Amino acid sequence: MAILQFNKQALGNLEYSLQREMLSTNRAGGYMNTTIVCCNTRKYHGLMVCPLEELGGEDYVLLSSIDETVIQHGQEFNLAIHRYPGMYEPRGHKYIVDFSYTPTPTIIYRVGGVLLKKEMLWVHTAEQLLIRYTLLEARSATKLRLRPFLAFRSRHELSRENGEADGTSYPIPGGVKSRLYGGFPWLHLQVDRTDAKFVPAPDWYHDFEYLEEERRGYAFREDLLTTGYFEFDMATGESVIFSGSLAEAEPGQLARLFEEEVARRTVKTEFLPALYHSARQFLIIKENRTSLTAGYPWYNARSRETFIALAGITLTQPQGAMVGSCVEILDYHVRHRLHRGIFGIHFAADTQLWFFHALQQLEPYVGGGKAEIWARYGGAMKEILSAYRAGVGPESDRGGERYIRMAGNGLIWAEMPEKPLTWMNAVNDGWPVTQRPGFAVEVNALWYNAVCYALALAHEAGDDEFAAEWGELPERIKDNFKATFWLEQNPQQPYLADYVWHNGEKNADIRPNMLLACSLPYSPLNDYDQQKIFIVMEAHLLTPRGLRTLSPNSPQYEGICRGNQYCRNLARHQGTVFAWLLEHHVRTGFRLYGKGYLMQAKELLGGFEEDLLNYGIGSVPEAYDGDAPHDACGAISYAPSVAALLMIHKQIREIERQ
Repeated sequence: MAILQFNKQALGNLEYSLQREMLSTNRAGGYMNTTIVCCNTRKYHGLMVCPLEELGGEDYVLLSSIDETVIQHGQEFNLAIHRYPGMYEPRGHKYIVDFSYTPTPTIIYRVGGVLLKKEMLWVHTAEQLLIRYTLLEARSATKLRLRPFLAFRSRHELSRENGEADGTSYPIPGGVKSRLYGGFPWLHLQVDRTDAKFVPAPDWYHDFEYLEEERRGYAFREDLLTTGYFEFDMATGESVIFSGSLAEAEPGQLARLFEEEVARRTVKTEFLPALYHSARQFLIIKENRTSLTAGYPWYNARSRETFIALAGITLTQPQGAMVGSCVEILDYHVRHRLHRGIFGIHFAADTQLWFFHALQQLEPYVGGGKAEIWARYGGAMKEILSAYRAGVGPESDRGGERYIRMAGNGLIWAEMPEKPLTWMNAVNDGWPVTQRPGFAVEVNALWYNAVCYALALAHEAGDDEFAAEWGELPERIKDNFKATFWLEQNPQQPYLADYVWHNGEKNADIRPNMLLACSLPYSPLNDYDQQKIFIVMEAHLLTPRGLRTLSPNSPQYEGICRGNQYCRNLARHQGTVFAWLLEHHVRTGFRLYGKGYLMQAKELLGGFEEDLLNYGIGSVPEAYDGDAPHDACGAISYAPSVAALLMIHKQIREIERQ
């Protein structure tokens, strides 16, 4: 079943095609992202978006787009499409007859008797984009013109015409090199045709509009500079390779390089292979280290998302192909990001505790099991647990406030003025939208799981000192967990408070955070209590795309995540659906009902198959509206979402084998 192909009727409908984006990465941080008709609708879109170490490692849009023009009998047919104020011009989408995403994004254009194929790919681990144009049919002499548009700006910013930009094209074999601003690397634009000529014609094109940015409440117009264009004759059956690269290429080797790269691609016409491919795109291998980006097109590597998604991205790949990558990423975090029990610079109460869950998932894949995990990561685990017990904060090492600390009841208290400390971290006007100070339910579920797991490893390794020091804590946490969080407001439908504030005040919002007290390997609740929570989840929060962040019955519920940043933040954790939570829901279902839950789990997973044709094609987005039909929103490709579906598939296979 070809799930990543689109026909002429769909492509010609801009309301449809502009809502579907393609993504191609080089696995080293660079990527191509645009719509399936190559009309940019976001400032993050571009054919070449690269991290530039000479500019602090941030991502920059270098090559925004290329206009292709077919010329016959003196008539020009521009195949591109751009949005300008009040209009689309040119309207090359009307010439598109087919788009397929696999094995590499490919578009076929028909202009009269001309049939032209365009295949786009990034060279793996190199900052090089290749596009192969093949003239499949032509009834008369045909020329092809390629006009690149350059941006040379941060992916978070927009460019305007200015006198500092250098529009000069400097000749190199097969093309030219350009650098709009000092401090940037050279961008090499080349083709593999010896008869091709580059015509220098520097010019600014004004007011490209990016409608997704306008909808999101941001600046949405920019000017782009073209330094000239390539032009050459083509005959039926001929191909030409265009290369955009940060290093000068050998034109005579471009065709061979393209063939080698295409041969490395797999044909992803089924649901599961598409998910595996999407998962691999989050792994960044650069400068001899591996990291995991949280999502495209605007996220970078973030510790919380890394620990949540890592097992699903790496450990589900066929034949254990990426176990080494999982270990590399965890090792890097321990050696370079862990400081006084906290990972990185983003101060949060849950991030460090997700690290323990990532280790639990890795354990079956390492030869030494628990002993090896403890030998490799035991020091980091002790450091984190000790920091939580003693209390941590940005200034705690200098005697300042300890915003995250273990209370006398063994639970974790987390509170910091005007700053959210959990994953529900949206902020409007300097204040958290979702107020959750005090004892947060998922933080304490993660805390109990972390302490129990560390003790299990210590016992296995014979670390009697650690076992003696921490051995009494699990029972204290367990005894106080239910007493602290359990709500009996409705005896027929009891559940856990989302957080507990001063004087024992319990927040009764129905949120998915309580689910972690059921899904993690070590739970402070018995099966009977877990079942009650699971019933509440299904009644209030479960949707075909994941779990809502708030029950629709709440007066604070926001069912649509749209509009400017303020509006989106208002809805983000007040009803918006997140797919990554579904992994924990399914895990709980299997824990409680075993094979009796198999059919429902398969239905939930299968429901995403058609979703791979929407939004970010071939992948799973960050979030969905809480209200039906649950339209996608947020990042077009999100690591925790993809990881969750792969982990659900893994759980299904394991249950089927029982």
